[in-house]
Amino acid sequence: MAELTQDFSGADLTELCQRAAKSAIRDAIQAEEERRRLNADKGVDVDMADAVDPVPVITRLHFEEAFSCARKSVSTQDLYKFDEFRKKMDPAYAKKVDGVSQKPRINWPEDTTS
Repeated sequence: MAELTQDFSGADLTELCQRAAKSAIRDAIQAEEERRRLNADKGVDVDMADAVDPVPVITRLHFEEAFSCARKSVSTQDLYKFDEFRKKMDPAYAKKVDGVSQKPRINWPEDTTS
């Protein structure tokens, strides 16, 4: 999944997981309707509190369905711009990424009190 979501933002990953959850909910509703229809055909009245959830977990199939609509919302060019900005503003990050210390230059005012 990590390979399939390369360059996805946190919001993109959240949307993907929400789509998978909604898919599981749709499956649960569909299974429940089918169970009610079958019980009605048999003339059986089943208490829903005793019924077992037919879709108790989000499965791989739900994520595969979610991936069919998945997209990254930030372009590679924008990611590059954000990375360059972070390097400029965070010297520790720049050193870790580039291996070169890039301390920001601060132009202090001249001391005129002497």
